[in-house]
Amino acid sequence: MKDKSIELLEKIAASKQGGGEKRIEAQHKKGKLTARERIDVLLDEGSFEEIGGLVTHRSTNFGLDKTKFLGDGVITGYGTINNRLIYVYSQDFTVLGGSLAEAHAQKICNIMDLAMKNGAPIIGLNDSGGARIQEGVVSLGGYADIFYRNTLASGVVPQLSAILGPCAGGAVYSPALTDFILMTKNTSYMFVTGPNVVKTVTNEEVTAEELGGAETHMMKSGVTHFACENELETLNHLKKILSYIPQNCEEKVEHLPYQFNNEDRKDLDDIIPENPNHPYDIKSVINGLIDQDSFLEIQENFAENIVIGFARIAGRSIGIIANQPAVLAGVLDVNASVKGARFVRFCDAFNIPLLVLEDVPGFLPGTDQEWNGIISNGAKLLFAFSEATVPRITVITRKAYGGAYDVMNSKHIGADMNFAWPSAEIAVMGAKGAAEIIFKKEIAGAADPKAKWEEKEKEYAELFANPYNAAARGYIDEVILPHKTREKLIKAFKMTENKKVNLPKKKHSNIPL
Repeated sequence: MKDKSIELLEKIAASKQGGGEKRIEAQHKKGKLTARERIDVLLDEGSFEEIGGLVTHRSTNFGLDKTKFLGDGVITGYGTINNRLIYVYSQDFTVLGGSLAEAHAQKICNIMDLAMKNGAPIIGLNDSGGARIQEGVVSLGGYADIFYRNTLASGVVPQLSAILGPCAGGAVYSPALTDFILMTKNTSYMFVTGPNVVKTVTNEEVTAEELGGAETHMMKSGVTHFACENELETLNHLKKILSYIPQNCEEKVEHLPYQFNNEDRKDLDDIIPENPNHPYDIKSVINGLIDQDSFLEIQENFAENIVIGFARIAGRSIGIIANQPAVLAGVLDVNASVKGARFVRFCDAFNIPLLVLEDVPGFLPGTDQEWNGIISNGAKLLFAFSEATVPRITVITRKAYGGAYDVMNSKHIGADMNFAWPSAEIAVMGAKGAAEIIFKKEIAGAADPKAKWEEKEKEYAELFANPYNAAARGYIDEVILPHKTREKLIKAFKMTENKKVNLPKKKHSNIPL
């Protein structure tokens, strides 16, 4: 028995060596941690339990029978983050470039199955050269096995992906199917086809960083939700995200302790400019409403005309969707609509209440928007709000014009509570444009058309550029002073915390993708 025990300990030690000291050193020289070091940083100390550490591939093609490593290039198992059960896989670039094939994929699928059965989040730490070409179609089959499980797990348990190295070809689609993607600047990239293929096919000269680096996907494509400075920041961001979301779709986020005090926020009274055409930063409103330093913004540098993220109000985790008047006047366009819609659907899937801060002059006009599908993309945001059954509260701070008023969580599409500030303007369009249409003939026939236009603009504004017509019809539950908003929100979220909605029976909806 002693010899057998020694043999086991030797195998375990060998599996923990990955691809060996030279490859580990090369990993460190690139500014990257090893697969095991990442797990050690991510999980609570001493909590990781490895599964499948002695797995090896079964291929004999192209000399692979002479190149076997215990674990087959991915470390899988479970542990805790802040004492919460988490399943994790961490690809090991020091072993065959972290390439994915049959055994590697089976290990990942195994922990995904366990996560589904036990209702706990899945975190994938991706660092792979892609499919293991020597194993042929079984590598492709392995990817598809993972994709299928990503889809089954979607909306059941949270799925988070950290891209900590290369992620190319078919490898990108598993992260794309998960809830949140985090990338590390300068050491990670994602693309379907690399720079060499791009050059061959389109004759474009582009670097891997330009094509699919963290900042590219943060600012241009919106593929990634967070672009972090280094791996430690990325791993800590994963922990932070988890603090706002539950274990699974059957649970709610635990409330942090909170002592109710004087919740007036006098600074909010001075945020909205006197001139309704002047911009302001909606984040100053957000920070005035939420618990101090609790806002975690998502996709900060993409579609900046809408702001999304997690926060807490009186210790309660919420999702925030807010128009940003400081960027494009806060209009809804293709990217903003999709960004907002996906976040709404995530929060609804995992029982996270929604707060909508509205200051929207409408949808962005122009051929570019129309030809890129603003109709179907705007409908995604409308669909997401309409379908959401979590508590939904809207605060109209200033403009709520046209169809965008309907889309931004109006009473008509199922919002629970709708508040407006006295500065709110709820109308089909702005007074200037409305006056030009309604009084066109009268203005044209006037001795002083400009003066007549200004007169009629003022007349329209007094009638419609306020929250009181909507309040008179019950579309607005209450017009409130800005400094009272936090108190109102705390009470409203408390009031709606046991909300239940029974949707019509169906197989699934058909959101306008």
